[in-house]
Amino acid sequence: MKKHCLFKNHSLPHQLTTFFASRVTRRDLHPPSSIFHPPPSALHPLPSALRYPFFSFLCTTMSLYISSLASGSNGNCYYVGNEHEAVLVDAGISCRETERRMSRLGLSLKKVKAIFISHEHTDHTKGTEFISRKFRIPVYITATTHSNSRLLFEPQLVRHFSIKEPVHIGGLSIHAFPKRHDASEPHSFIIIGSGVTIGVLTDIGTACEHVVKNLSQCHAAFLEANYDETMLENGNYPAFLKKRIRGDEGHLSNNQALELFTTHRPSFMTLLVLSHLSAHNNTPQLVNDLFTKNANGVRIVVASRYEETELFSVGEKNEYTLF
Repeated sequence: MKKHCLFKNHSLPHQLTTFFASRVTRRDLHPPSSIFHPPPSALHPLPSALRYPFFSFLCTTMSLYISSLASGSNGNCYYVGNEHEAVLVDAGISCRETERRMSRLGLSLKKVKAIFISHEHTDHTKGTEFISRKFRIPVYITATTHSNSRLLFEPQLVRHFSIKEPVHIGGLSIHAFPKRHDASEPHSFIIIGSGVTIGVLTDIGTACEHVVKNLSQCHAAFLEANYDETMLENGNYPAFLKKRIRGDEGHLSNNQALELFTTHRPSFMTLLVLSHLSAHNNTPQLVNDLFTKNANGVRIVVASRYEETELFSVGEKNEYTLF
């Protein structure tokens, strides 16, 4: 994974800043196909410690690295890691596709030390068995979710967890909390490490107190914005499915997600990755426009169902893109 040395404070001695400035030019950190461009003030790439070993003491590793590998009804998988280990929240795409998308980010499944399953629906689980078996990765799943799924794991690779205690994976602490969704025992997660908190909050029927409490702790979050209310109402879905999607155990609409974000985001949040968009009742442009005009300095990214997002480095104060 190729990284830039990224400074959180810019009070470097004048000689050092002059040295760096003479050797660094800005680059567009987005692929050409992207429609989302961060404000220039949000990105401060400086030379890599690997390129300038003498200055390695200036670099900080107090960050977590995150990406949405897939997000939508055709598959969900979210990567959160530090310099040494990583976890996946859900594994709803094939092992081959997970490897392919991680490889494009400079990542390897060999670094992943655990898979956490939010609930038993196949768009969150269908790659889990093979990934776990091939890479010998433990799967953390509640006993109730496991018994209500058709998942067959090697017994030594299954870890049943509860919300009473966090799970520690190296320098990462994973905290599960209950949510409203039409599954047997659904959970969402926050992952804490290096002083940074990342939330994975999708498949949420309503913004209950658990969701509010955990979102308010996040430096960055994957947050569901599933459907536009007008598109759903005027669309071709049968009435029972529309009712299920809108219900308290369904999904968050764009407006519900926006209200949750604007009301309960903490002042230190730097990145919001809008996730689990409906293919038929939403559009990335619609969601991006709605949230960007209410971002108040938070970078807005829309996750895709077809490809991975960039790999983001989230620190205690700032967020950057790695490439």
